[in-house]
Amino acid sequence: MAIEDAIKELATKVSEHGASLTTEEATKTAIVLPFIARVLGYDVFDPTEVLPEFTADVGTKKGEKVDFAILRGGEVQMLIECKQIGAPLDINHASQLFRYFHVTSARIGVLTNGQRWQFYTDLDAPNKMDERPFLTLDLRDVDPYALPELQKLTKTTFDLDSVLSAAEELKYVSGIKRAIGEQFADPSDEFVRLLAAKVYDRSMTARMREFFSTVVANACKQWITDQVNVRLKTALQGQGVAVAASPAAVREEAEEQEDVPEAITRGDDIETTLEEMDGFNIVRAIAVSDVQVERVVARDTKSYFGILLDDNNRKPICRLHFNRQQKYLGLLDEAKVEERFAIERVSDIYQFADQIRGAVKRYA
Repeated sequence: MAIEDAIKELATKVSEHGASLTTEEATKTAIVLPFIARVLGYDVFDPTEVLPEFTADVGTKKGEKVDFAILRGGEVQMLIECKQIGAPLDINHASQLFRYFHVTSARIGVLTNGQRWQFYTDLDAPNKMDERPFLTLDLRDVDPYALPELQKLTKTTFDLDSVLSAAEELKYVSGIKRAIGEQFADPSDEFVRLLAAKVYDRSMTARMREFFSTVVANACKQWITDQVNVRLKTALQGQGVAVAASPAAVREEAEEQEDVPEAITRGDDIETTLEEMDGFNIVRAIAVSDVQVERVVARDTKSYFGILLDDNNRKPICRLHFNRQQKYLGLLDEAKVEERFAIERVSDIYQFADQIRGAVKRYA
């Protein structure tokens, strides 16, 4: 089952039966265990993969347990602490996670009430779990940008290096998105003054501050509505998001035409799809363990969506052939000879993480 389908199925269960899950044990049985099995892909009946009631005595604390430990090769990789559905996820009430994170090999701590899932690591201090999650998933309001990162934690494509490399950016991106949402919903005085100064050059009196508070709130709502309408219009017209090439890239491309096995062509009729952008972001997430993310660049063509290192045709990482019914991922060897691999979903790119990193390392 695809990760998106599994999440959708559990989201439906949370909506329809959440109110009847009145205990922590009911939440574990109905939501948490199916999430571990269907979304993360681990065998909940195999204690070498999923160990319930995990115990690791810490100092004077004896017999305390974490609800579940996820193991790989006999090593603890993730610790999961559960609360009853609807209960607030207060990190201060997850003391076992903090203590066990310090004394085990786990690099990922998970706090969940079934509906909300918060993922933690040790960005701030080694072997000490952070107080803020780097990734949050709400089954009743799924952020599609969280799915590629969640995919890295699944059994089939477990990629701890990529998770940890991207975790710091994810942590702050999530926090800033949350702050933006709060400002759009209820603009602070500072936010109002910042935007008002862009359009009003007179002194800001109390009356004008009150006036602009309403204006900014309305403008934010209208801006969001406009963006939604643009996306809907684009989707209905079957158009994608264009990836523009820099002038330097165009000049370089013209100079290197004879060196490229398949000529790169451009034109106004080239359209970049959302699936291609999703694939590009997945490749970036994989490559970020070896190079700075800004070095991984996309160039769209009529025949394929190319992903390069340093915007250089001589440094191809891979190609996405998504402009047909069957999707293919194209990987190139040292001689620039391409081999295409059929994939069913964009997230299947994670299965080729080693080859993608190998390509990056050849040029880095």
